[in-house]
Formats: sequence, C-alpha cells, structure tokens
Amino acid sequence: MQDFLKHISAEIQYELIRIIAEGGMGIVYEARQKGIDAFTKQVAIKIIREEFSAIKEFRENFIGEARLVADLIHTNIVQTYHLGSIKGQYFMVMEYVNGVSLEDFFVRHLETEQYVPVDLGIFIVSRVCRGLAYAHQKCDTKGQHLGIVHRDVNPKNILLSHEGDVKLSDFGIAKALNLMYNKEGEVIAGKDEYLSPEQARREVTDHRADIFSCGIVMSELLLGYHYFEDIDPAITRQNIQDTPLPDFQELRHGIDAPLNTILHKALARPREDRYGSARDLLYELERYLYSDGYGPTNEKLALYVHDLYGPKGQKAADRWTRGETPGLT
Repeated sequence: MQDFLKHISAEIQYELIRIIAEGGMGIVYEARQKGIDAFTKQVAIKIIREEFSAIKEFRENFIGEARLVADLIHTNIVQTYHLGSIKGQYFMVMEYVNGVSLEDFFVRHLETEQYVPVDLGIFIVSRVCRGLAYAHQKCDTKGQHLGIVHRDVNPKNILLSHEGDVKLSDFGIAKALNLMYNKEGEVIAGKDEYLSPEQARREVTDHRADIFSCGIVMSELLLGYHYFEDIDPAITRQNIQDTPLPDFQELRHGIDAPLNTILHKALARPREDRYGSARDLLYELERYLYSDGYGPTNEKLALYVHDLYGPKGQKAADRWTRGETPGLT
C-alpha cells in the first residue's frame, strides 16, 4: 500500500488527505486532484487492497463497477470519473460527497434519543428511489436495457451532503448485462439485514429486490430500529422471508394509514405484489409528501442535518416537528 501511495501522488497528481471509509477489501480516501496553474479538485479515491487486486474475481468486479457507474450520470448517484491502476493495484476516482452517511445520520438520532422526522425519512428514501429508477432503466449505447440491480441498498451506501443532496453509492456488487461478476443462485449478494426475500433464498433477482431494500431502510429510519434484524444473520435472513409485517401505525406515532400501506407494499414478500418499479414507489412517496402542499426539499434536509450535528442537536427533531428548525422561519 505504501508503494501505491507514493506512486499515485508522484505519477497521477493526487494528494491523499484522509481515509473516509475502510473495509476488508478496500479503502476510500478523500483526495485532492492537482492540475496546471494551481487547479485542484476535491475527489474520493477507492482503492482495492493489494492482495485482492491480484484475485481475478475481485479485480473484474471492481472494473465492472467502474464501467457501469461511469455512464450513470444522475444527481442521486455518486459519479465516477476515472479508473486506473498502478503496479497492478486498481483504483477508482469518484465524486467526493461532503457530508455524512445515512448510517451516521441514523446513529446520531439513536445517540440523542430522538426519532428521524417522518417526512425527512420518507424524503431521503424518495431520493434514493429517483437514483434507482434512473439506474434500473439505463440502456447501453446500442439501446439494449442493462438490467441493473444494485443489490446492496443500505444506510452505509446512502450519503447525505451538507447541501441536502442524497446520493446512492457503491455499485460494487450490482449486476448488469455483461458488466458485473455474478453468481446468483450460488452466493448471497448484499448485507444480510437489507436483503430482499429472493436474495436471502439465493434466487435470481430483478429491480424489485432494490425496492424491498428501500422498504427496509425506510422502516428502520421511521421506527428507530431494524424490524427484521437478529444477532444471528441466519435468523435475520429468515425473518426477512417470513416474519409477519406489523401495523406500523402501532409502532410509531406519526405513521398514518396511507404510509402504513406504502410500507407494506414495498415490503411485500412476493415480488409481484411489490411496487412494479422504483419510479412507482417514488411517485407514491412524493404524492404522500406533497399532496397537501409544500414539503421537504434538499435545502430543508441540509438545514436539519446542520442542526442535528450542532451543539443543540439533541432537540433537532423536536424543533423540526414544531417548524422551528433554524433557517426555516
């Protein structure tokens, strides 16, 4: 890794600033791209660990992710700018999102013992659906439908910028026509807590798997806990497949009958009973949010995040509910 860090700075003019995220197979850095005449651009660089770069399966999946997301140009998807390698170690240059992950956002609410405001939780998931609707319908340059399925929609892969943008990231285990490494039916792709029932059963997936994952994320944001999760991953997978869905109205004040219906349809076990597309779910969420007038916006989300992480953040949700979030009045 030290050899890579030395060469990426000397040969390609990237200054690595700090580690943003670190996993078993790779590291994501905040970096500064340098050009002529003092040109700089803040970026993120995702690097495969050296030992995994040498494994064909992981290398091809990483290259496939870069090729796939290079053409996914959408405000709700993290952009990819460049794929490269130095001495056999692969890296990807991506959009830097200055903000927090949805996981951090959720944990901040747990730490301050408050619920995520219902309308903001729904708004965040609606923006994820916008990005998914675009990705699910993406075609190649010949007009052939790519059949993209993200397969890993979870709070770690959803980013909230300080400007209020919601960005879906990490298509590392996505599948798409002729682009991604895929062994559906042999392995489980995705995190146990956010699998669709068909993923948990190791079945071949389609775009409706991502809709179920959105349903899990939305229910977790609204309830303040993961309804299906158990300490044993096997039990979590079984719960996702067959635990009866609750009346969510009984579990959280602020969840009404129409929202309960939306949650049940997004979390329907037979995929044919779910929303037919991410666009359909997006439409229902936006109709719920805006049918009575003005609702959440990127700017409102930005103000709320700023307040939540500020010195008085432990009361941010209460202020939001009363319409007293700083900057809104």
